[in-house]
Amino acid sequence: MTAWIKMISDGEADAELLEVLKLARTPHGTVDNVMRVHSLRPNTMKGHVSLYRAALHDDANTLPMWLQETISSYVSILNNCRYSWANHWANARHLIADDKRADVIEKALRARKPEEAFEGRELAAMCYAEKLTVAVGDMEEADVIALRRHGLDDGQILEINQIVGYFNYVNRLLNGLGVSTAGDVVGYYSGSTES
Repeated sequence: MTAWIKMISDGEADAELLEVLKLARTPHGTVDNVMRVHSLRPNTMKGHVSLYRAALHDDANTLPMWLQETISSYVSILNNCRYSWANHWANARHLIADDKRADVIEKALRARKPEEAFEGRELAAMCYAEKLTVAVGDMEEADVIALRRHGLDDGQILEINQIVGYFNYVNRLLNGLGVSTAGDVVGYYSGSTES
């Protein structure tokens, strides 16, 4: 089973759903379970696709892609979301393009000690991501000021905020509906399937 609720296959889909499934297709030509789980309500799938692409894959974003994917991975660890971790850490590792560095980062993230792998603006981003994920009610203006002090501009701060917000949303979607990677192509840069 790939989710705890029914997911409609392409062959069972009506015209409206087929149109949204076309929008949700990956570069691999598939629809990942993270999107297909919306198949009973195509409008939420459409909204999800738009939010995901705006938060993480928009050409206007200026944070390096490896950092965007690493922030995504850290939020997924904090939320114990194996689905997002599998996909986005595979992406981050590929973009880091240095296995030793990626191993150090992975160990630090899994231990919830980003200071063991990062400093400066990257560490500030990870600390912000952690607090926004696990102590959202404690956020204060000082958290944003700390990001500015480390050289992040307000647009980049918004990027971090939206990535963290999106992954807190999607981690709850995935964990709350028991969505697995079974049948998915795991990681944007991968050509293999994992479960």
